[in-house]
Amino acid sequence: MKPGSYVMGIDVGSSVTKGVLLLDGQILSTFMLPTGTDLNVTAGECIRRLLSNRELTQKDVLYTVSTGYGRTQVEEADRTITEITCHGRGAKALVPRAGLVIDIGGQDSKVIRLDEDGMVADFVMNDKCAAGTGRFLEVMAERLGMSLLDFGRMWKTARKPANISSTCTVFAESEVISLLSRGIAPDAIIRGLCDAVADRLLGMVHRVGLVPDVVMTGGVSKNEGVRLSLEKKLSLKVVVPDASQFAGAYGAAIIGHELAMRQ
Repeated sequence: MKPGSYVMGIDVGSSVTKGVLLLDGQILSTFMLPTGTDLNVTAGECIRRLLSNRELTQKDVLYTVSTGYGRTQVEEADRTITEITCHGRGAKALVPRAGLVIDIGGQDSKVIRLDEDGMVADFVMNDKCAAGTGRFLEVMAERLGMSLLDFGRMWKTARKPANISSTCTVFAESEVISLLSRGIAPDAIIRGLCDAVADRLLGMVHRVGLVPDVVMTGGVSKNEGVRLSLEKKLSLKVVVPDASQFAGAYGAAIIGHELAMRQ
């Protein structure tokens, strides 16, 4: 692999597609956009924007790895790798002491336990419904008429959480409506919703085993309320790296860099 070599990782998620461009193994730039309905077109646009921001073309890229649920739709990819592997590698690169990765995306959630070398030792994934995922939180925020960015602030102001017994989007929405009609404060409802998501994740954590350091990735990692609820339930600090949303794409790019070095 020659110096000055570019490698890309593309993570086609259910809600957002992310891209990471590496130069000699180091992050050069990142880009994300909504996935939409045509996964191939979205992936191509992500790649185009990622490269054009650096005045590059596809010919300048030595290797491209795709991941995520739409990974097979990336025509430019030289290799496809599962999101479990890529999220583990990306999280370990962002937080070298990472032992457990909690990734919450738009439509699924994953808990990944890593070994000392950063390889996947065990994992569990919820991909059967939107319960406890980013979409669940978006629907609840819309029902409450507020932004997801408000969750952290309102979590802190709540005197105690409201009881949300379900993480099923339909049933939880009905519960929220009922709580509002009873005059329960929105901040208490938000904290209750965050606790409900954390409870669901807690069960997944117990299935793979809790080990430090706990790292949170995916779009929901930016939701401070969910992080606070997780920390309270786990009795451990949850680390959210700056590039947490790009962990999967970064892991794919790292693997691409390693494969390119063998050429």
